[in-house]
Amino acid sequence: MQKRPIGPLLESLCKGGLNAESATGCPPVIIHGTGSIKATRFEIDGGLSSQYVSALLMVAACGDAPIEVALTGKEIGARGYIDLTIACMRAFGADVEVVDDALWRVSPTGYTACDYQIEPDASAATYLWAAQALTAGKIDLGVAAEAFTQPDAKAMDVIAQFPNMPAVINGSQMQDAVPTLAVLAAFNETPVRFVDLANLRVKECDRVQALHDGLNQVRSGLATVEGDDLLVASDPGLAGTSSTGLIDTHSDHRIAMCFALAGLKVSGIRIQDPDCVGKTYPGYWRALEFLGVRLEHGEV
Repeated sequence: MQKRPIGPLLESLCKGGLNAESATGCPPVIIHGTGSIKATRFEIDGGLSSQYVSALLMVAACGDAPIEVALTGKEIGARGYIDLTIACMRAFGADVEVVDDALWRVSPTGYTACDYQIEPDASAATYLWAAQALTAGKIDLGVAAEAFTQPDAKAMDVIAQFPNMPAVINGSQMQDAVPTLAVLAAFNETPVRFVDLANLRVKECDRVQALHDGLNQVRSGLATVEGDDLLVASDPGLAGTSSTGLIDTHSDHRIAMCFALAGLKVSGIRIQDPDCVGKTYPGYWRALEFLGVRLEHGEV
């Protein structure tokens, strides 16, 4: 997280009268609270990350007066996560008016405690769905794929088409699922182009480049980058081969977890800093072992 840009959000908060600072433009962040939020409007470029918008919406309900949250452009990251944010806010008593695609008006209601059921993490589920597809197995998550409301659950529609995934996959609205799909695409019958990936460059690492580099560690020439597009050459003949590939995870949990999938079909895959999965899925390696995957632990 200390590599993840948060500068635009801090700038918006400060323009709204809050005192938030970071020495690097990334976490950690220092917030100087005053017990009061006097802002009446926050403006943000949501094209870089929908999480900035979610953050402003959530804090806006604690304002002294109604607060507008406005996009400075029409582009936004995964808009479906904004809908989830608003639904959750409303469950806790917030009053959010969706004025249009670029403007929300939040009343100063604060929040009221309630019982709230949180569905499982769809982004984490994508690894198990992909493992299913790669091994022709069956993994029961206890929740049907269609029951998920998170945008990343749309990845299941693509995974279900393996080994005949679409030739072009737009990753803008299921960004955290792209690493999973990119590794799965390596074993597809035909090449896959992933488009609209600009937001993936500002996650815990530049995931477009990390996926490119990792796939080419599995086998040279497996992936290329054109602008913000990732092209995966795809070769079902990869299954059953071996590789000495060393995956640089850049301490990014999603890079570690997705390339573990490659190891289900290609022997010898080595993953640096495997413990980085602890950010969202600390039991990931145990889950794979429980499913019968043999892991070797050692220095690389």
